[in-house]
Amino acid sequence: MSTHFRVSSLIRPRLLDLRISPEAVLRQAGLPLGFFDQEKIYVETRDFFALWQAIADHSGDPAIGLKLGDEPRMERYDPIAISTLYTRSFRDAIERAGRYKRLMCPEDIRVIPRGDECAIRFDWTMARGTEPPMLTDMCFAWVLCIARRGSGRPITPLRVEFERPPSNRTLYEKHFGCTVRFKADRNAFVFRKSDMDRPFLTYNPDLLAALAPPLEAELAYQQAQESPVEQVKTTIKRLLAGQRPDLAQVARELGQSPRTLQRRLTTAGVTFQQVLARSRQELAKHYLIHSGRELNETAYLLGYEDANSFFRAFQQWEGISPGRWREKHLKAPPLRLGARRK
Repeated sequence: MSTHFRVSSLIRPRLLDLRISPEAVLRQAGLPLGFFDQEKIYVETRDFFALWQAIADHSGDPAIGLKLGDEPRMERYDPIAISTLYTRSFRDAIERAGRYKRLMCPEDIRVIPRGDECAIRFDWTMARGTEPPMLTDMCFAWVLCIARRGSGRPITPLRVEFERPPSNRTLYEKHFGCTVRFKADRNAFVFRKSDMDRPFLTYNPDLLAALAPPLEAELAYQQAQESPVEQVKTTIKRLLAGQRPDLAQVARELGQSPRTLQRRLTTAGVTFQQVLARSRQELAKHYLIHSGRELNETAYLLGYEDANSFFRAFQQWEGISPGRWREKHLKAPPLRLGARRK
């Protein structure tokens, strides 16, 4: 997975459309004024968050994230967004977006099924602080835009869950058409399972076949730069969402046979179960620091059958309970958005 965000040069014309000065935003974010003039724009997570926070602050518009996410013009979609519309269903679209997003940024898009519901989450894997609320707004608005445009139906989510305190409830409920819960333990966009499986009227296998190979080739190249262990860890972390991926599933995601993957891990001196445990450990610490999830929810997301199994595993990893570990590490002062390291 990329460790930097690839920023679209199309942000500048979008800001101008909304009467927001790109130069003023860049100054406020502490970024160079020639930022949008680069052929390819890459930034670390802290600068990416600072950019979106500056857009929110400079616009003064509580709906700015919703407006940026609800893009009506197809010519301003990047190849990944365009490819989602040519898939078979809403679920396929989100899963494809999650697969290819790894090319552009350290971000996971997760579909988490539970009963008749499916929650869509955006996790910023390299973050050392909380993402700007308008960035969450933009991501959720984009998901709804893709769902409705692809299906040709006014799909309505079951609810939106925000970690933030209550604000602008009427604005959000009008835009999303559903109940909005504030002070939740996660940022999540929850849909009916039946809506996730709705077919897309925009499904076009020929166009998808034209778009997918370059993205798959770039993904394969990126994976080839990683060690087998890192490849497996990255894949496991993406698949861990209320399930416990096995060797065959991970091998399939990597385009390898289980026997080949097992041989590569053996050559690297590890077993699949060791890599699985290491992936869970790293992801558990990420969740404990960067989200307000209940420990039971964290255990579920890591693929444990019950919270006690997660507690025992964490105690073995860190020599301390997950609750005590979180309390200890949250005492460290958070990194201020836009702050520069010397």
